[in-house]
Amino acid sequence: MKTISLLLVAFLLAIQGQLWLGKGGLPRGGQLRAELAQIEAENDKSRQRNAQLEAELRDLREGLEMVEEKARFELGMIKPDEIFVQVRR
Repeated sequence: MKTISLLLVAFLLAIQGQLWLGKGGLPRGGQLRAELAQIEAENDKSRQRNAQLEAELRDLREGLEMVEEKARFELGMIKPDEIFVQVRR
């Protein structure tokens, strides 16, 4: 009877060891949590960028102000009767 009890305790310890320290155990769980946090942070950045692009798209659809602003700042365009002045700091 004592031998069976010791054998069962040994099996229990072996199973617990695999559960806590083996493949898919606590270390792997921590690693997966870290990966999940990183992916969620990347998703948040992507959501913010998407919201920015949606707002920009709305502005482009609603009026020419955004088109004019982009033409001025990104392409350096000016209206025919304007004088371009550039200030450097």
